[in-house]
Amino acid sequence: MIKKFTKKIPSQDIYLITITLIAIVAMGIIPSGFSETQKNVTSIRTRATVLSVDNSLIKEIGPVIEGTQQVTIRIETGQFQGEELDTINVLIGKKELDKVFKTGDNALVVLDLTTSKDTIIFANMIDHYRTDKSIFLILFFFTSLLLVAGWIGFKAIISFIFTAMIILKILLPAFLKGINPIFIAFLVVTILTAVIIFLVGGLSRKGLSAFLGSFAGLLTTVLLAVGFSSWFHLSGATSPFLEALLYSGFGHINLTNIFIAGIFVASSGAVMDLAMDISASMHEVYEKHPNITRLELMVSGLTVGRHAVGTMTTTLLLAYSGGYTGMLMTFIGRGVPFENVLNMAYVSSELVHTFVGSFGLVLVAPFTALAGSIVFIPPLTKRIKKRLLIEE
Repeated sequence: MIKKFTKKIPSQDIYLITITLIAIVAMGIIPSGFSETQKNVTSIRTRATVLSVDNSLIKEIGPVIEGTQQVTIRIETGQFQGEELDTINVLIGKKELDKVFKTGDNALVVLDLTTSKDTIIFANMIDHYRTDKSIFLILFFFTSLLLVAGWIGFKAIISFIFTAMIILKILLPAFLKGINPIFIAFLVVTILTAVIIFLVGGLSRKGLSAFLGSFAGLLTTVLLAVGFSSWFHLSGATSPFLEALLYSGFGHINLTNIFIAGIFVASSGAVMDLAMDISASMHEVYEKHPNITRLELMVSGLTVGRHAVGTMTTTLLLAYSGGYTGMLMTFIGRGVPFENVLNMAYVSSELVHTFVGSFGLVLVAPFTALAGSIVFIPPLTKRIKKRLLIEE
């Protein structure tokens, strides 16, 4: 049964997956900065169960909740497992930062220890414990992908993991080190495009045409992002948490370039998706009609691209809109004039982010159709030789 299954797997898929897995392992060795920078060995993270909560010191004024929760917890992991202790949870009146616990909740707790590391000084309630839920959600998604897409789903999982690793291990650390964000982001996205497309589409003319179309679309998006960001006088400081980095020892980073990089990184997935759809459609047309002319094949690709772009741009708008829904609701609720809203840096940043990304998506259709017409149909001399051989 195993031999029968492996015979169905193209050897090129085995090679590509092996190379990708080696790259994933290699990147896994690279320090990411999440845990490696935590040098304070007298603090440890652990999971704790909330045994009881005293809310008598909390004040509620309208939607604002301030004060201190008195919490009793039991340590569930590590060297202090089973110990119970009292601590506090301070509420500062900001819902996006505050966390409210109740009896039975699981919490992520950081324990401050003495220098001898055998006694707890204080337990800091970080947030609700969600690690197990996150792992379950990821595994559930991967399992569903395997059940629905089979071998293609497995390759999609490999590309998903590779994408996460290259972002966490290469892209973001490079930003922090001050490497040109536009250059490194374009390099990373190009690598991701090649890996994902060739893993899914294989080392074939279909994969090549999709890659060429994606590359041209991404390059156009980069140029548009640079031009429009400068024209709109956008600094990139509107991105959440980025400005805080300037005051945390990272004054060398370029917020504008990071903002520009974020535009084409965010749209790259949709660009790859559309390019592969068009390339796969052109491949099917060519397989069914091998005598089709290059112009006819390109027109077929453009026809497919027009229909796909019509919904894909709206999909991209809806995907981006979730990030600024609350902001627009605030402006509407306060009665801010629309012209004022349109000229605010926050809104202009989102407009550039949305429309430049969508513009690159529109252009990927003709790029892929042109690339496909060149890649799928061999030169005229080869076609004449092939036809002569058939006639003989």
